[in-house]
Amino acid sequence: MRHRKSLPISLILVLCAACAAPPADDDVVVTLLFTNDMESAYDPVPAWWRDDIERIGGLAQLATLIKEIRRDEPNVFLFDSGDIFTGALSQVTDGELMFEFMITMGYDAMAIGNHEFDYNETVLEWQKNRAAFPVLGANLFYKDTKHPYSQPHAIIERGGVRIGVIGTLGQDAAATAIAKDHIDELDVISPAVAAQRSVDEIADDVDLVVLLTHQGHTAPMQTDAEADPRLDRDIDKDIALADTVTGVDVLFGGHADAGTWEPVVSPKHGTLIMQTFGQAFYLGFLQLTLDAETRQVVGYDGKLVPVDAGRLEPDPVIERKYTAYRAAHPAITEVVGRAESRMNRKYFDESTIGNLMTDIMAEMTGVDMALLGSGAIRADLAAGDVEISDALDISPFVDPTVVTRMTGAQLIEALEQSFTQLRGLLQVSGLELVYDLSQPEYQRAVSIKHNGREIDPDAMYDVAVARFLALGGDHYDVFTETTIISEHAALGDLMIEYFRKHESVPAPTLGRQTDRSAARP
Repeated sequence: MRHRKSLPISLILVLCAACAAPPADDDVVVTLLFTNDMESAYDPVPAWWRDDIERIGGLAQLATLIKEIRRDEPNVFLFDSGDIFTGALSQVTDGELMFEFMITMGYDAMAIGNHEFDYNETVLEWQKNRAAFPVLGANLFYKDTKHPYSQPHAIIERGGVRIGVIGTLGQDAAATAIAKDHIDELDVISPAVAAQRSVDEIADDVDLVVLLTHQGHTAPMQTDAEADPRLDRDIDKDIALADTVTGVDVLFGGHADAGTWEPVVSPKHGTLIMQTFGQAFYLGFLQLTLDAETRQVVGYDGKLVPVDAGRLEPDPVIERKYTAYRAAHPAITEVVGRAESRMNRKYFDESTIGNLMTDIMAEMTGVDMALLGSGAIRADLAAGDVEISDALDISPFVDPTVVTRMTGAQLIEALEQSFTQLRGLLQVSGLELVYDLSQPEYQRAVSIKHNGREIDPDAMYDVAVARFLALGGDHYDVFTETTIISEHAALGDLMIEYFRKHESVPAPTLGRQTDRSAARP
């Protein structure tokens, strides 16, 4: 095994210059494939933002693409950086189905993401035992102990190449993107400390060290996110981690869905960093050339390969498993109503589906005002019949919807935080909002009205929200100062009952939220 040390800047520049150079005859070529934030995106979706692909994604199509690359390229390894859960079939199987798919696809290792805790830490603790590959979380420990919750690292060997792989979960993702009572039995320590400990343990026994992370800025939930410049996410957290931990050759990130069309080289240690846009729309590809003797990286080629559903035949084993699991849970295929038109998500804007979901929350809880984080809407709604599975794919979380009693001042504070767009724009029902994004943060509200009247800071209002938000999720600490007065079904279940009640549902009109700055030339 090679002696490991940090790469000097001069070598990084040489490496960049040689990234596309052909390997020497005795060099070793290693092909690393990776995914992140697949989030139970089983089926292809219309790729309306691209002019070269009609449909993109789908796990059966992804499996076929992986097979093609394994057939054509040497020494192929396959990793995932977390968030494999969410969705109807994931919910009714406690995540079992995604592990089954990944076993079929031949994953070598994955990191634990925040959505793996959607059904709480106890469910994940049991389900991860199903995987035929290591499910890694080097910085996860049982509360107030030094006992690891999950395997911290693993060594994978193929074709004479040994890779040490480590997984970490970001502390911010754990603190703000997981329902607090779903992870309260665990401690999440510094990813840098945990990763360095694992590197020091395995580095002398491997040719490469790969770090799988799930951290940084929460991903924007918008299907065409790659085409909207406002939704660009940075990978600063990954770069900082790569340059804090010594001895990491490659870092594959998740959580931000910050697609990197080519590898980013960290400035201090020369770590190669990549991430996909999530939702199984792209397969990450990084091919490394290693010096035959020293096993140092002497060249690389990285890219994102679109999962072109029009070209790729669905993998038959994945299709059979998918069909079998749907057949085993026939209740989720029940048609409960009809959507009169397609409704798409928007992260930084008012959206038709956001208006629908908040209208559902208000009506089904018996109040006339509701707020919902844009990140809580996990899929678009197609026109036509709506199955139970569609509702649970859009809102897969098991947390209840609650009604919280808050002052007008607290409501205004929450909306001002929404206008910072740190976690997207809150979707609303029962409110008419005018704001100005050109103004300083927390000074952007121009008008906040309910039933045509400005919100009174001293008055009390009953507002339907997800309990995740009521407990301070997505940094909305103001809700922890309010009083929960009633608890109702999870939003996905409320959506099912709403469609049963109304049968045919039109898309709500837009116009509840207006950005004054957008109207200026």
